[in-house]
Amino acid sequence: MNGRMSSSFTLSDRSRISNVRLYDDCPQLGASKKAESVQVVVRCRPMNKKETKKECTRVVDMDVKRGEVSLRNPKSKRDEPNKSFTFDSIYDWNSKQQDLYDETFSALVDSVLEGYNGTILAYGQTGTGKTWTMEGDRSEPALCGVIPNSFKHIFDHINRSHDEQYLVRASYLEIYQEQIRDLLSKDQDTRLDLREKADTGIYVKDLKAFVAKNADEI
Repeated sequence: MNGRMSSSFTLSDRSRISNVRLYDDCPQLGASKKAESVQVVVRCRPMNKKETKKECTRVVDMDVKRGEVSLRNPKSKRDEPNKSFTFDSIYDWNSKQQDLYDETFSALVDSVLEGYNGTILAYGQTGTGKTWTMEGDRSEPALCGVIPNSFKHIFDHINRSHDEQYLVRASYLEIYQEQIRDLLSKDQDTRLDLREKADTGIYVKDLKAFVAKNADEI
C-alpha cells in the first residue's frame, strides 16, 4: 500500500504528556488490522532511606513469574489471607530499567513505527517511582527510563531505514486539575481545549508541535 501514514505515540508521567507523531511516506502494512489491547504492568520500588530509617516493613509480595501481587495488612489477624491481584506483568524492586523497556514497551514502540497509535501511561501516588520509571537518569544509559529509551528506539529505527522517509514531530503538554497547558509554549498562562474530529479523533487545539531530527532534540 502506497500513501501517507501517520501514527501517534503518547508517553505520560501522570499529568505530563509527551506526544510524538510519526509520518511515513511509504508504509508497508499487513492486510489484517492488529487488535487493540490494553496491558497493565505493575512495578514496585524499593524502600527509600526514610522508610528504611523508620524500620518500615514491606507489605507487598510479588511473584514475578505468575504476575501476582499480594498485599498484607500488618494490622490484620494472623489467619487473615493476603489480598492477591494478577496483572499482565509485574516488576519488583530488583528490576532493571532496560529489562522493563525491552520486555514490556519495545513491542509497543515497534507497532507505532508500523503506523499504529500507542500510549504508555504511568499512574500512581506521589513518591511511588513514576518519574524514575519514565525518565530515569539520562546521563547513565543503563538507568534511562521509558521516555529516553523509546526516543532512542524510534530514531535507531529511522537511521536503519533506507526506503522510507520519516517526519517526527514532538509535543509536550500537562493536564492538571482538568486544565491543559502546553509546556513548550512561551505563554504558560493559556489553557488549551480538547477537541475531536471525525477523521483524526481527539486532539488538543493549538498545541504546538516541533520537528525533531534526533533523540537529543526531543
